[in-house]
Amino acid sequence: MAGGLLALLDDVAAIAKVAAASIDDVAAGAMKASAKAAGAVIDDAAVTPKYVHGFEAKRELPIIWKIAKGSIKNKLLILLPAALLLANFAPWLISPLLMLGGAYLCFEGAEKIYHVLVPHEGHHIAEKEVGDDPAHLEEKKAAGAIKTDFILSAEIMTIILSGIPESNFWMEASTLALAGVGITVAVYGSVALIVKMDDVGLAMYAGGNLSLTRTLGRWLVRGMPHFMKFLTIVGTAAMLWVGGSIVIHGMEELGFGWLGHHIHDWAHVVGHMVPTAWTGFVEWTSKAAMDGVFGVALGLVMIPVVSKVIAPIWGAVTGKKTAH
Repeated sequence: MAGGLLALLDDVAAIAKVAAASIDDVAAGAMKASAKAAGAVIDDAAVTPKYVHGFEAKRELPIIWKIAKGSIKNKLLILLPAALLLANFAPWLISPLLMLGGAYLCFEGAEKIYHVLVPHEGHHIAEKEVGDDPAHLEEKKAAGAIKTDFILSAEIMTIILSGIPESNFWMEASTLALAGVGITVAVYGSVALIVKMDDVGLAMYAGGNLSLTRTLGRWLVRGMPHFMKFLTIVGTAAMLWVGGSIVIHGMEELGFGWLGHHIHDWAHVVGHMVPTAWTGFVEWTSKAAMDGVFGVALGLVMIPVVSKVIAPIWGAVTGKKTAH
């Protein structure tokens, strides 16, 4: 009896070790796969603060929480099952969908650059039809943010899926779920900190007992608009880099690897122009820069295609006007 009990305890301990190792594998896989989605994640964090602009300070966090809940639903209830279906029944679709998402990232990034260089009226249409009803406006803004999040989340989840090593259904599901929740917490936690930082600075400036506290508060208030511009620039650069690299990698998988091979060779040459200690960094930076340049070129080509062809067709199908 005692021997049987000890054997059972050994089995339980072995199962626990396997379970713990599986959890570690899921966490490690989620971290590695999430890193590949950096461009879309940064853009998500850069885009979201605009949806709380103009509201009372006390409504900022509730709106962000509402958007975050919508994002979790997007990822776990819609995109995760769709991604698992793709992985198990149509894996050949993953690369084309990734390329489509990468092209969209390039379009978004190039469009931002284009509208900075060639500003025009009507790019952003103010939503006046809601009148003076702040609750209605809040609902509309949150709904718009959740729709935007759905597109970015679709890209993020597809990129994560492509980065998961071949495994079983439950490992893929667990890794996707953990990565999706982790990214959502990171993005919207960061957004919450960003949008409240000027309030923190104002409180430090107005109520600080020390001159250092008041000075830091003043810097925060003055610095946040510049930080937001910097975040937008970083997000745009990341979109173009990641989008360009996804499309180039997809072309290689489809048998059109000449561009990817040339970029790799050029980056290798540039990397070996510097001391050995810097070779890896310079080579990686050069490749990322060339991927980004390709992303800009692809995005600029797509602007007229989207505005003159895709947007009118989409408007005719949905009955809504799409502004570009």
